[in-house]
Amino acid sequence: MAAPPGPAPRVAFALSGPGAAAPDPGPGDAGSEAPEAPGRRQGKVTVRYDRRELRKRLHLEEWILQQLTALFDCPEEQIPELEIDVDELLELESDGARSARIQEILVDCYKPTEEFIVGLLEKIRGLQKLNPPQKK
Repeated sequence: MAAPPGPAPRVAFALSGPGAAAPDPGPGDAGSEAPEAPGRRQGKVTVRYDRRELRKRLHLEEWILQQLTALFDCPEEQIPELEIDVDELLELESDGARSARIQEILVDCYKPTEEFIVGLLEKIRGLQKLNPPQKK
C-alpha cells in the first residue's frame, strides 16, 4: 500500500473550546461563504482571544516541537504522533500531576525527558487556559 502524498502532521496541539478544531472550508465549497470570510474569521480569533496569549502559545508550540525533535533525535516528520494539550495540563492541580501526564505522553521516548518536562512546566506556569469568550 502506498503512503499518502506529502508529510502528515506528527504533533498535534489542541486548542480547547467550541469551534476550535473546526476545519476551514476548502476551495471546493462553492457558495458556502463569501470570499472575504477567511479574513473575517481570522479577525474573530484575535478579538476572541488575547493576541499576547496566542503569541505565547505559538512560541511555546515552536519550543515544544524543537525539543521533541531533539528528544526523538529525528526530523519533525518522523516524530511519533503525540498530543500535548496545554489547556489539559493547566487544568491539572499540581506540577506533579502535570509532570506525570507529560511522562505518560512521552512513554515511547528513549532519551531522558526530565529536562524537557521541567522546561515545559516553567513555560506553562505563566499561561492562562484559553476559554471561549462569554456571550454578552
